[in-house]
Amino acid sequence: MYVYAQTNIRLYRQLDERGYAPDDVGAVGRAYELALRLFTCVYRGSGKPFLAHAVGTASILASLRARMPVIAAGLLHAAYTHGEFGNGWRGVSPPKRREVRRAVGEEVESLVARYTELAWHAGTIGGIRDSLGDITSVERDVLLVRLANELEDHLDLGILYTGEAERRRQYMRTHLSLCAEMAAWLGAPELAEALTATFEEVAAAEVPAGLQRPEHGSFRVPPASHGTRLRVLVSHFIARWRRR
Repeated sequence: MYVYAQTNIRLYRQLDERGYAPDDVGAVGRAYELALRLFTCVYRGSGKPFLAHAVGTASILASLRARMPVIAAGLLHAAYTHGEFGNGWRGVSPPKRREVRRAVGEEVESLVARYTELAWHAGTIGGIRDSLGDITSVERDVLLVRLANELEDHLDLGILYTGEAERRRQYMRTHLSLCAEMAAWLGAPELAEALTATFEEVAAAEVPAGLQRPEHGSFRVPPASHGTRLRVLVSHFIARWRRR
């Protein structure tokens, strides 16, 4: 299976290898710089850094040769649901949208906002599949980002390391099984094959219970206090002084 990027540097290399223009790579780089700030100290329920998940989602889209705005939106797909803008609360707001527009432009921000608005749960996935013939080009882009997110979330058995592994696995079997069909309909057979193979691997695998974290979803680890940071800096200074 294709090995997707988990770091910004590998993502930039991937884009270059795939023939994306330097301006496009630069635009993705600007999206990464915003993601770097928004997802600081945020982790998936498995303990995986959220930033790696965001980069992985963008990498999946790059492997499909998606347009640059779609790749950048993949990097920032969770900006409004998991990003920290400095006010401690989640959701879309005009100030947040303005900040994202300044960083990555109107089209990328609009895709991120539309992604946030997409109702994606057990009660809607079937309806989305059934209405594929009526969706607009923008809705196609948003759905492609959503499917890339689902693939990235399940790679490396990611959902099995969370505190609700069996519930997530059952949800995958009963509802996310439609993802491959939707990917094929969107003209992304490689994504459909990757989703099918990954879901089959997750369905059959087991991970040690001791590695399953208690968190059910994404979580934030508070940064170290000022006093802790000061002690770390002092200890580093003493260590360097002793090596002289």
